[in-house]
Amino acid sequence: MDNINLKELDKKNIWHPFTPLKGGAEPVMITSAEGVYLHTDDGRKILDAVSSWWVNLHGHSNPYIAKAVSAQAGILEHVIFAGFTHEPAIQLSKNLLSILPANQSRIFFSDNGSTAVEVGLKMALQYWHNQGIEKKKIIAIDGAYHGDTFGSMSVGERGIFTNPFKSHLFETIFIPFPDTEHEEKTLQQFCELIEEGDVAAFIYEPLVQGAGGMRMYSPALLNELLTEAQAQDVICIADEVLTGFGRTGRYFASDYCSVKPDIMAVSKGITGGTMPLGVTTCSKKILNAYESDDFLKTFFHGHSYTANPIACAAANASFELLVSDDCQQSIQRIGNQHRTFASEMLDHPAVATVRSLGTFLALELKTDTRTSYENEIRKKIYPFFMERNVLLRPLGNIIYILPPYVITDKQLHKVYTVIREFLDSLQQ
Repeated sequence: MDNINLKELDKKNIWHPFTPLKGGAEPVMITSAEGVYLHTDDGRKILDAVSSWWVNLHGHSNPYIAKAVSAQAGILEHVIFAGFTHEPAIQLSKNLLSILPANQSRIFFSDNGSTAVEVGLKMALQYWHNQGIEKKKIIAIDGAYHGDTFGSMSVGERGIFTNPFKSHLFETIFIPFPDTEHEEKTLQQFCELIEEGDVAAFIYEPLVQGAGGMRMYSPALLNELLTEAQAQDVICIADEVLTGFGRTGRYFASDYCSVKPDIMAVSKGITGGTMPLGVTTCSKKILNAYESDDFLKTFFHGHSYTANPIACAAANASFELLVSDDCQQSIQRIGNQHRTFASEMLDHPAVATVRSLGTFLALELKTDTRTSYENEIRKKIYPFFMERNVLLRPLGNIIYILPPYVITDKQLHKVYTVIREFLDSLQQ
């Protein structure tokens, strides 16, 4: 089928995510991808500087992962995971537990980031239910985004993603985002809320709020929140869907804190961007409430594609690449390059603030309206970069870079150059 017919069928048949049905730009047809480049039907090479929705760690069409996927597909493609198991899942559990915080002791598989968070919330709430303890309140951080299923929406910021469903979401208490100006207020309000003893769980994106604008806060403040929470027996749930697998410069953002979460949700980079997979992990403390002869204390949750063998094989291959010296050196190299560029951009007249952590770099632009996902400048940013064959999908007036770890210094500097060009164009 030729590309013209394919595009017509796309327009007729497909509903794309986060895309208006009228007035949106036509989707770009991608025919193949390799390394950091996406190849289009009209011969362009687009540099993917955001890891294709933050999932791609080791470059597109990575041959090592592709080989693992191909080999597994010829052995076992799928089996129900209730009552059965298989080597790829067992090996993946071993691999993950070797890099997760030491208190994490069990792996529960699902399909994506939203479901990994959903599982974590259910684990925490049933933890109290199984013990006959009345604790139902959940605390989250203002500006949070935890996914698009109803539980994950309930613990996320009320805004354009959740407004149509607001009346159906369960109540969540939001504390202020703990930036430098609000650290003391956030900690004080948090302590007042949990001292009443009826808070079941605290869910948070450790150190970096992704969809909320790549906002960052200090490990020291998070450590204080976790210390207070655990002193009051509040279950702490770390949403590491975005921050996991080296993105912050360490395997997990939780590694920056001495106090560890009770439950963790991970996804996105787990398979190197090859296959959908989600994982929720928990400590022995959580397991204790489920280890019972009482059948009704079972965690009755599962998905059709739980622990899919091909996805697990991809994740194991991605893990082997992640822990290699080459990959770890690349993560540090990207972080160093980001910090240098960030320091250069601090005084640019178009830039309000610059934030950098590990492989994250975010520039918040000065505009006439408030910083938000709906900020109109996003309509200028995306096409400007796409015309120059660089994929940077802004969060309103936030330009951010989150590249695959295989990006070279030359490719990274091309991204920096195009950002400079855009910022300079705003001053003309």
